Amino acid sequence: MDVPFPDRSDRDHHHGWADRFDPMEGYRRLRALEQDGADGCSILDHALRSVMPGRLAAVSSFGAESAVLLSMIAGIDPSLPVVFLDTGKHFPETIAYRDELASRLGLLDVRDVAPDVATVAERDPTGELWYFDPDACCALRKVEPLDRTLAGFDGWISGRKRHQAATRSALPFVEFDGRRIKLNPLADWDSARVRDEMARRRLPAHPLVERGYPSIGCSVCTRATGARDHDRSGRWAGSAKVECGIHWTPATA
Repeated sequence: MDVPFPDRSDRDHHHGWADRFDPMEGYRRLRALEQDGADGCSILDHALRSVMPGRLAAVSSFGAESAVLLSMIAGIDPSLPVVFLDTGKHFPETIAYRDELASRLGLLDVRDVAPDVATVAERDPTGELWYFDPDACCALRKVEPLDRTLAGFDGWISGRKRHQAATRSALPFVEFDGRRIKLNPLADWDSARVRDEMARRRLPAHPLVERGYPSIGCSVCTRATGARDHDRSGRWAGSAKVECGIHWTPATA
């Protein structure tokens, strides 16, 4: 169910958190752990339990490699908000997988965040914007809804990994954009480690993986790949686009 997140002013009025948390200080604490050699899973645990409890949301595509991170989160705090960007263009298998994982892992607060209906009618009345201008389509259906959603949080958790693209090759565990912290707990994991951990935890695979989809986005912009192709080569195939736009470049390294 699409339930709006509380905005920050409402949250601070009821809980008084504004006086007790400085995002920059939170970033420094978590970044210090990374610099001291802590792995991403340990940093995630510290963030959820002690540094930023109640201040984080996870953002998940419920795609090919999503289950491990969601399982870790469920083991620490199953009530953590998990944002699913419901673009209206997902494979039906992804929607079914989202429901299956949420139930199996006991995730208590999976939120569907969709673009504004009136804005979609104005800017993409035929539903074909993805074909003519994929960047504009991603902005409409992903970037803008996520920006509105994260206004109520001091940080978010991403499932990005260094192996996925050249743009992610130097990805740290902890980032900061000047306002909000982002955690990438599995940044140093490769696909083999993800598969091994999924097997160890007995997690179900996304049903499209065995059909040749190692990276899964919207159905209109994702195709199956060959055995020798890079995992993300099926995303926006035939174009220079490699990212949807929701991931910013940190202001502080």
